[in-house]
Amino acid sequence: MALTRIANIASTIPDDSIANVKMANIVQSKNIIDNGDMSVAQRATSATGKTTGDYYVCDRWKEDMSSMGTWSFSQSTTVPSGQGFASSLKYDCTTADASPGASDKLNLQQRFEGQNLQYLKKGTANAESTTLSFWVRSNKTGTYICELQDIDNDRAISKSYTISVADTWEKKTITFAGDTTGALDNDNARSLDVIWYLGAGSNLTSGSLQTSWGAKVNANRAVGQVNLADSTSNEWYITGAQLETGDTASEFEFLPVDLNLFRCQRYFFSLGGSATYQTYGYGMCFSSSGGMIGVPYPTTMRTAPTVATETLASFVTKSGSQLGGAPTSLVADFPGINFANVELGGLSSMTDKDALRLYTNNSTATRLEFNSEL
Repeated sequence: MALTRIANIASTIPDDSIANVKMANIVQSKNIIDNGDMSVAQRATSATGKTTGDYYVCDRWKEDMSSMGTWSFSQSTTVPSGQGFASSLKYDCTTADASPGASDKLNLQQRFEGQNLQYLKKGTANAESTTLSFWVRSNKTGTYICELQDIDNDRAISKSYTISVADTWEKKTITFAGDTTGALDNDNARSLDVIWYLGAGSNLTSGSLQTSWGAKVNANRAVGQVNLADSTSNEWYITGAQLETGDTASEFEFLPVDLNLFRCQRYFFSLGGSATYQTYGYGMCFSSSGGMIGVPYPTTMRTAPTVATETLASFVTKSGSQLGGAPTSLVADFPGINFANVELGGLSSMTDKDALRLYTNNSTATRLEFNSEL
């Protein structure tokens, strides 16, 4: 897909100029953050009754929390007027926690591979500064904290911003200095997090806010942060999140929907979840009750994914004209980063070595999920 996009762009450039085009600049996005406009939500568009952290709604965004109220999350259509956004991510408090314990926390974060951040030159004398910009809205005014956390070297830097007017979209810009200490690992593991705090106990707030890069001290990470969990009236929205090199924020970089989805699918993709019949894969029976199908991935995943299912009973298997019923077990057999063999068990009346098809029986609840999130 990327090569097709390059060819389409190159076809609009005069022949005598093509030699001057830097192809890396065509392909590379300036925004380190994936899905900053909250437009991709493969898992769900809403999640309710959540008290612990996970990836729930918008792709690549982890709602991280521990013992700090109960929350609903949604991909919302409430957006800043006239800015080009169609979606935002909404936090809605449904059970309050006005007196958080010392270890309680509530935040939103995105995590990055070190190999994608080598151009930041972190840990060298030429380390690049980065600027974070985003649109935010809440009824809860006051001081909020954003943090960059270096996982490889256990270092951090935090900056504050203020929501000044209730229930009004405001654009915020925060610049973080480059860090000349601690290079990021050049691999596909988690190296850097960007974190938006929404609440924190004393373990994260009892010191002095660490506004310069240094060894991570938990007490200094979220000092001054308001408690968004103190009332069930509280809600918080974000969209247009962008992290880029330099000391100034540029306009938000809108990606085509296919490219945005493609970037997200390196970390998670799902098959199914549709009200129409949908095939998951083809393969072969190896007994009267078992078989194997192959599932190619839409892109190379970060690492071999975990494979999970929802509503296994809604799957259907078929071999020729013979229905094999729903599998009672489904196991990925040594999944790779590009392809998985999925073994099905508990079928009925199948024939050894016959072709096999796995599909969904018209159920929106039936999904096959591949996860390699950081």
